[in-house]
Amino acid sequence: MKPGLRGQVSVVVGDADTAIGVGSGDVPVLGTPRLLALAEAATVEAVAGHLGDGRTSVGTRVELEHRAASPVGVRVTVEAELEEVDGKRLVFGVSAVDERGVVGNGRIERVVVERERFLARLQ
Repeated sequence: MKPGLRGQVSVVVGDADTAIGVGSGDVPVLGTPRLLALAEAATVEAVAGHLGDGRTSVGTRVELEHRAASPVGVRVTVEAELEEVDGKRLVFGVSAVDERGVVGNGRIERVVVERERFLARLQ
């Protein structure tokens, strides 16, 4: 796996995506937890098909700046780019935009794991 892989997800903000809907505030705009979930989904999309059989990635670190509000009805698009591969550690740059400009940006780190071994440790 090499840097440069990209993933993108997009959503039209609905009531369930708002700060009210996710329980992180009392305003009808895209909630920060939902922005984070979209950013994580974009990182997963970026490496889909590149991890190998029986492998997955799990999130380990997040730095996210939520810079602008996106009201209900606005499309938000989040893109992740794999910037660094250090053994099993993957570092992504993420950016989010809507029709009015930048919504947020940050970095997400994930680690590649053997799915079965990871799940076995939970029992």
